[in-house]
Amino acid sequence: MVIYKFGGASVKDAEGVKNHRNILISHKEGRVIVISAFGKTTNKLEEITDAIYKKDQVRFNDRFRELKNYHHSIIKELFKGHEAVYEEVEYIFNAINRAFPEPWKHYDHLYDQIVSLGEILSTKIICAYLKHQHLNCQWIDIRENLITDDVYREASVDWESSQNRVSRNLVPTGSEILITQGFIGGTYDGVSTTLGREGSDYSAAILANILEAEKMIIWKDVPGVMNADPRYFQDASKLEKISFQEAIELAYYGAKILHPKTIKPLQNKKIPLYVKSFLEPGNKGTLIGEYNRYDEDKPIYILKKDQILISVLPRDFSFVFEETLSKIYSLFAKYRIKINLMQHSAINFTFCADMKNPYVFQLIEDLKEDYKVLYNTGLELLTIRHYTEQIIREVLKDRHILVEQRSRNTAQFLMEVQY
Repeated sequence: MVIYKFGGASVKDAEGVKNHRNILISHKEGRVIVISAFGKTTNKLEEITDAIYKKDQVRFNDRFRELKNYHHSIIKELFKGHEAVYEEVEYIFNAINRAFPEPWKHYDHLYDQIVSLGEILSTKIICAYLKHQHLNCQWIDIRENLITDDVYREASVDWESSQNRVSRNLVPTGSEILITQGFIGGTYDGVSTTLGREGSDYSAAILANILEAEKMIIWKDVPGVMNADPRYFQDASKLEKISFQEAIELAYYGAKILHPKTIKPLQNKKIPLYVKSFLEPGNKGTLIGEYNRYDEDKPIYILKKDQILISVLPRDFSFVFEETLSKIYSLFAKYRIKINLMQHSAINFTFCADMKNPYVFQLIEDLKEDYKVLYNTGLELLTIRHYTEQIIREVLKDRHILVEQRSRNTAQFLMEVQY
């Protein structure tokens, strides 16, 4: 049995859904298919969530209409008639529409109830299409099987409860295809939760672990795991084979090819992970597995944009590290802010984080209550794995570096944007 994961880019339109069908037809083994929301649907649902919370009727109406038209356009291209699909989709859109007048006290709770519906929409449509194409397909609601706590937007999986349900309800027979959702789960009480942005890879890895899959395949719009983002590095090339350890390092430093939590469930059961292109499904892609070494002969570049550099200083020049750092770290946990780089001296604690975190400026305001706070926005963080001095000189030529850190295998540079 194999776990497939298809991201939003692979099913952003009707042609993508048809290509998805072609890939499934060419493989006959029993599969569990984990699918993300169509295209940029999650972004649109986040805007809708914000409009609901702020009671912005005009913005809500505009985004809601755009989302509905987008899904209807895909359905129209896939089906001729087939009113049952429209009815199922309309039921989900009605649930979104009913959320607007409701009084929502907690944004994160509202977020999970609305944003989780993107995956419900995509999987309902895809499963209906596969059945329409005479494939043996069954739709599974992952919210009833992947049980989590109620920490909304960053829920933790209850492995014991999930194991019982998943092993009972998500076992395909023969060539049967089970279609389910990534990124989302549900509490014991049946309330929708999400596992963190871009969490569909992690969802698939959890299922692979519980079901002890033969392998897991992530279908992307790139040939495999690249040593750099081709948009920013012209000489980017594919990594043929890397270790679980290297994959974890890359995910930790921000490589977008994998969600940071994906690897551990697979490594625990030694389940190989393939990253392949849905545009060229016959190609090998990249294999991630249990190896003693990784691809050290190639440098790997990870560029994170939209970074903020924050420096925290005591007003009286007396930093007590144990007490002060403990307080600062507690604020990171409170606002779920991941530190991408940090340095400290006797009277200065400096760290870099993603500006896209909605709570980062709230963190700054909290820090200002006790400390002097300085910050720079709109920066870039470049991480180089397996670096050499020559590589650093070539890549960083004429760049203004604000913070630099190096270890045996990894160098990081926080830079101003180069125009």
